[in-house]
Amino acid sequence: MMQSDELCFPQLHNSSCRKTTRPLSVSLLIYVLLFSISFFTVTLNLLVIVSIAHFKKLHSPTNLFLLSLAVSDCMVGFLISFQIMLIDDCWYLGDHICALYLVLDYVITSASGGTMVLISIDRYIAICDPLHYSSKVTEERAKMCVSLCWICSLLFHSVLLRKNLQTPGRYNSCTGECVVVVDYIGGIFDLLFSFIGPVTVIVVLYLGVFVVAVSQARSIRVGTVTLQGSVRVTAKKCEMKAALVLGVVVVVFLLSTCPYYCVALSAQDDGVSASSVAFILFYLNSTLNPLIYALFYPWFRKSVKLIITLQILKPGSCDANM
Repeated sequence: MMQSDELCFPQLHNSSCRKTTRPLSVSLLIYVLLFSISFFTVTLNLLVIVSIAHFKKLHSPTNLFLLSLAVSDCMVGFLISFQIMLIDDCWYLGDHICALYLVLDYVITSASGGTMVLISIDRYIAICDPLHYSSKVTEERAKMCVSLCWICSLLFHSVLLRKNLQTPGRYNSCTGECVVVVDYIGGIFDLLFSFIGPVTVIVVLYLGVFVVAVSQARSIRVGTVTLQGSVRVTAKKCEMKAALVLGVVVVVFLLSTCPYYCVALSAQDDGVSASSVAFILFYLNSTLNPLIYALFYPWFRKSVKLIITLQILKPGSCDANM
């Protein structure tokens, strides 16, 4: 018979789940690490959100996609706080909160992938069809695409996980467990919708960007540049720099997401435990994105300085030249 301190709910001897016991030093280290990731993820992405939302000079289609990504990353930071509670494999917030948490995790993951697709499309048009970029990619269209991305993700996973939402906790084997179950067909559709489809589109588009970039670089080296051509070259260099930065974001996203799906595919059953380490690997991506912006984008560093020093509270600060 198990001792009461080994159970998630000692008063429920016959139905309680069993805790995962670790040395105190190990548990403390995990708590501190996850709390730090959560804190920095939320804080850094809030800086991105405030920067793009507040400063009018940053209201561009590309930055709207970055804003959508920052929102999903910030939400991931909040979700990590729930992951912290699952360190000992015990869920204390009830079946309804568990179902909501897991559905949100699916929705945010899918919306992040969709946003990455939008970013890739944006860079593809900017590099491969620059003359028509301003007419094809407008702020209104960007807002519409971002909204559709989130709505489709929410609707798809609400249908996919409807049984988990209709009867929260129906798949729990003991009290204190937090799991979600997707049937085989649903899992295939989720894999196609949330991973294989977006990754395929992203890779194809960035291969196209790479081919065009190499071609343009070769033309610049061997060709004669006129005054008008010089302006075009400068503009293209700016676009290429933006493509490079967002390319880094996309690569980091792929490297962080692939392990999650590999673990999910290699699972022996249909259940995906909320305490899976694969979730943490995905969460780390949300912390890295703002650091990439800080490394490559001068406007982000400047806006952070204005936010931290409370300069954004001054009248007219939204019109600052970024």
